[in-house]
Amino acid sequence: MRILVVGAGGVGGAAVRIAARRGFFDHLVVADHDVARAEAVVAAVTTGPLAGHTVRPERFAAAQVDASDSAAITALARAHGVTHVLNAVDPRFVLPIFEGAFAAGADYLDMAMSMSRPHPERPYAECGVKLGDDQFAADDAWRAAGRLALVGIGVEPGLSDVFARYAADHLFTEIDELGTRDGSNLTVDGYDFAPSFSIWTTIEECLNPPVVWEAGRGWFTTEPFSEPEVFDFPAGIGPVECVNVEHEEVLLMPRWVDARRVTFKYGLGEEFISVLRTLHKVGLDRTDPVPVRGQTADGARPVRVSPRDVVAACLPDPATLGDVMHGTTCAGLWVTGTGRGAGFEGRPREVYLYHAVDNDWSMAEYGSQCVVWQTAVNPVVALELLAAGVWTGSGVLGPEAFDAVPFLDALGGYGPGWAVQERDPVTHTPIVDPHPHATTHPAGGTR
Repeated sequence: MRILVVGAGGVGGAAVRIAARRGFFDHLVVADHDVARAEAVVAAVTTGPLAGHTVRPERFAAAQVDASDSAAITALARAHGVTHVLNAVDPRFVLPIFEGAFAAGADYLDMAMSMSRPHPERPYAECGVKLGDDQFAADDAWRAAGRLALVGIGVEPGLSDVFARYAADHLFTEIDELGTRDGSNLTVDGYDFAPSFSIWTTIEECLNPPVVWEAGRGWFTTEPFSEPEVFDFPAGIGPVECVNVEHEEVLLMPRWVDARRVTFKYGLGEEFISVLRTLHKVGLDRTDPVPVRGQTADGARPVRVSPRDVVAACLPDPATLGDVMHGTTCAGLWVTGTGRGAGFEGRPREVYLYHAVDNDWSMAEYGSQCVVWQTAVNPVVALELLAAGVWTGSGVLGPEAFDAVPFLDALGGYGPGWAVQERDPVTHTPIVDPHPHATTHPAGGTR
């Protein structure tokens, strides 16, 4: 396997650090618009303090690439004989990387799907162009070419979708709701406001109309931050208010897993929601450039800049916050329905399948803050399964299209594993944490 990682930011860098300890690939190219960032990632895993894990430095290379140029992606992939392209940049660049990988004859993986466009007349009731629609439109071409585009294989989407497959196959005979719930107790020293993930992507998913799926109705939208609920997270996090947010799970899960309802809710908190509302109110969430009075080489003239890019430039890079970040992040899937298996057969059942990562652990072990590490580990696990032939397929597929068990078995070998928390179907309170099915992993997690 020969891998091209496009993007040397927080998630891309973490993916390379994780992959460097594994032996399943022959060559890995780290590419970024800023080649110095790509070179820094390669140096970190080949000569830096994290390089003591039989890395084999000759397997790594750095390159410059414009992620918006599909032809440049194709040329770089061909030049290195790449078999798999991992997209680790923000959703603006999904389509050119997706198309560039296809033209190069490579398989493709991403952690966020092609962008949505709201319904022009009823944005908070009906879907316009949904997340991933532009990629699924190319499914026939990918199948005909015998190539795989594995979309949405981060943590959310990604691990949450693997959980959906596992719940349907092993825990439930009928599913009422698949509800992705994400929360944390993270704090960042020295900052009043410092998102732990890309603010560009966070604005995109939080201010777009959230999508919900219901059997018999299909996909529909609501107002941003709708249907608030308090969800009690495990791993010492506790109750966090969660709200509807646009996310790929709602577009992926119903394609492969039967359920009566599919939702995604994010534990943002009142302050974060207030900041996002203010950005929207004053137009700072806009992506189209606006003229700003500035100074150029030949005198003062308007300079066109994207307000959202300005917001991102004014905030700290999430990848650099690990040393001043504290706490735990938790990603998981809340599932309700009719149980399967001994003690649950035919009875109402409610579980939360989750993966929690402590920031102190991820920084000490990988030099990556916990949110980006938790996102990055999942495509690496998937790549290893693809290299071994354990996961196979062609076309544009989500994680739900594959057997969940090999993935979940492998995840614990990378660090903190996963767990199943049983909850009372009436009171919704935890009754067992973790479920006895889980086994202790040496790193301190469960799987």
